[in-house]
Amino acid sequence: MESSEHHPPIDFIRAKIFTDQETRRFGQCVHTRFPPEPNGHLHIGHAKSICLNFGIAQEFGGLCNLRLDDTNPTKEHLDYVQSIQEDVRWLGFDWGDRLYYASDYFEALYEFAVKLIRKGKAYVDSLTADELREYRGTLTEAGKESPYRQRSPEESLDLFAKMRAGEFEEGTYVLRAKIDMASPNINLRDPALYRIRKATHYRTGDAWCIYPTYDFAHPLSDAMEGITHSLCTLEFEDHRPLYDWVLRECEVPCHSQQIEFARLNLAHTVMSKRKLLQLVEEGHVHGWDDPRMPTIKGLRRRGYTPEAIRNFCERIGVAKRDSVIEMGLLEHAIREELNRSASRVMAVLHPVKVIIENYPEGQTEAVEAVNNPEDATQGSRSLAFSRELYIEADDFRDDPPKKFFRLSPGQEVRLRYAYIIRCVSVDTDERTGEISAIRCTYDPDTKRGGSQAGRKVKGTIHWVSAQHAVPAEVRLYQPLLAESSTTAEGDAFNFQELLNPHSLEILPTCWVEPSLKHAQPGWRFQFERQGYFCVDPESTVQKLVFNRTVALRDSWAKIEKH
Repeated sequence: MESSEHHPPIDFIRAKIFTDQETRRFGQCVHTRFPPEPNGHLHIGHAKSICLNFGIAQEFGGLCNLRLDDTNPTKEHLDYVQSIQEDVRWLGFDWGDRLYYASDYFEALYEFAVKLIRKGKAYVDSLTADELREYRGTLTEAGKESPYRQRSPEESLDLFAKMRAGEFEEGTYVLRAKIDMASPNINLRDPALYRIRKATHYRTGDAWCIYPTYDFAHPLSDAMEGITHSLCTLEFEDHRPLYDWVLRECEVPCHSQQIEFARLNLAHTVMSKRKLLQLVEEGHVHGWDDPRMPTIKGLRRRGYTPEAIRNFCERIGVAKRDSVIEMGLLEHAIREELNRSASRVMAVLHPVKVIIENYPEGQTEAVEAVNNPEDATQGSRSLAFSRELYIEADDFRDDPPKKFFRLSPGQEVRLRYAYIIRCVSVDTDERTGEISAIRCTYDPDTKRGGSQAGRKVKGTIHWVSAQHAVPAEVRLYQPLLAESSTTAEGDAFNFQELLNPHSLEILPTCWVEPSLKHAQPGWRFQFERQGYFCVDPESTVQKLVFNRTVALRDSWAKIEKH
């Protein structure tokens, strides 16, 4: 993405970087990284981190790496790696030749572990998993030292080498740091550095059967890449002393500065990869790119633009305290973007037929429609007008309430870009009582250029010509969760109890104007009076499919009140 003269406001992270530059802590260098684990697809929370890390590097004339922290072979896949790269590029960022993997450093990380053992700062433990949990203590009670804590460096080195050689089963041994079992910070109570895991790694195959923990691999990977500022979310704040301990005891030349910021918690959805995977596996959604999902793939399929997501991330900023961001803020960003860029078209989602009785049978004429009133350069288009039209069912009332200014018996309404019509009668189905057709007359002098073109009526409705309209399927989306948690998401948050059974509504029989016949997947439009819509990847010439990106107006205030 090209650099811009616009810069976000100074927050505590940027203030810290300015201070480091003034003191020349890292010289004038600013080097960040975006380090996702390739165990799922990225979501809007990752977008915040992507924009922050790449954005700060851009602002300070520095560099940003993309690094896949792939230290858990049981959950990581190559398709996640490819998806992550695709999503970062789609958001508008480029890592150049700085694509790295934690697995690139497996040999170096092993040697760092050996160094800690020789220094007496790490040891191989033989406690079982249950014993390890028991000895670790609690948040209020100190832990107990393992009986194997005093193993000599020589014995631990021998056991560690045998762990690497695959001589032991999973769970029989673990390499632990030797720090302080009485520390009030539970992360410093001799944390695990390496564990045995006999699983095939998607990059290294079966070359390794021991793998470093995230807390060991992450700081050292930062150091080996020369990262100056390691930006991470608040859940890693208590891990920072361990991060610093690893870098200090391993005596690396670059001691990166970890800075924590609040993660993005978005109302009416979930932001945990584990829970998102559960939604997919249990069939609550139709895959990771389901438009109801907060994944970058889902947002892209729904019609969100990278510019809107970047603007949203900039507006919410970074904070030191967790909070829940309302969905309306995200929707405002895309609504603002599409209002400027999306072409206006007409589509009828709940059709009812209108027959204009005094319009000549077989006649078709063209009316001119503006493509985007916000952008005159988009020009205009020609719409076919004929005797039979489709309008929205909600735009007609047989027995209208007060202040209903649309179509009703004896009432006049203007057809957008075309004529004023008056309802003269209604045809109903004898079996169901439902309206089958609305019969009207039109005033031929009320079209643009006619002698009565300026005649005022209180209502204007949209329409499509029944003879020329193209059939389409339209998918309307509501919040994934019927209610929203009032606090930042935690493991105790039971999202399944809040799932909205009406989050997807499929309208199989809609009509759109003929200009959309060859619309391609990803194209975005404003359906006049309906909202903003995007052509779905499943769409074909034979079957057009549209996803509603966002309504024309913010409806979240009403939802929150109820």
